Amino acid sequence: MAMLITDKCSQCDACREECPTGAISTGRPYVIDPNICVECVTFHDEPECVAMCPISGCIILDPNHVETREALMEKAARLDA
Repeated sequence: MAMLITDKCSQCDACREECPTGAISTGRPYVIDPNICVECVTFHDEPECVAMCPISGCIILDPNHVETREALMEKAARLDA
């Protein structure tokens, strides 16, 4: 499952700078590419964008892009190749 940035986003850039896959791009609100987002699996214990975001509840799981942990790990391996 990819992450989703809600309209609470203040565009502070904290999430974009910390994203290990470069899945976050600027916009209003910022946008997370579900084809690149791996919820920081293999990089961090939790999604780094959520950990770095100063606004509680701004970044949530994207219900339109549900993936298992195994699928996220496979995607991370493909991106790393």
